Amino acid sequence: MSDSRYTRRAALAAVLAVGLHCAVAGRARAENAPVTAAAPTAWESLKPDEQKMLGKYRENWNSIPAERQQQILRGTRRWMAMTPEQRQRAQARFERWRELTPEQRARARESYHRFRNLPPEQQARVRENLHRLKKLTPEQRRRLRERWQNATPEERQRMLERRRARRQQLTTAP
Repeated sequence: MSDSRYTRRAALAAVLAVGLHCAVAGRARAENAPVTAAAPTAWESLKPDEQKMLGKYRENWNSIPAERQQQILRGTRRWMAMTPEQRQRAQARFERWRELTPEQRARARESYHRFRNLPPEQQARVRENLHRLKKLTPEQRRRLRERWQNATPEERQRMLERRRARRQQLTTAP
């Protein structure tokens, strides 16, 4: 595979990671009260369906650090709350993630962390642009990608400036 294809896959993985995070972050925040210090959770205190899902941890559950137990439980509970369609999408994203090289994963994580460090209004713009991108046909996305890749740095800067100006006009129009 060519480097540009790896880069595109890494970018896609980053976008998918952000999308997954956005899809479940609100629900996870609502379901989970802030935890100051993670308390260990005894295996016996887990619900039967949680025990069934976490069966591979049965033998060493009580030796897992409390914070890690909580992470595993939150993930399990999110998974159990998903519809079959949501589970299928999450599984497909996970499979794509597993296919990435360690370098691609590192780039995807870095992109995700950059996104998380943006102010909320910029995060909203990124999400909005992602939704607009998803609405394009594959052919429109291909042409847009080619136009961006073939542009010089100066042309890219002008494209971004025009986009900002259009967005500014839309937000200030009566």
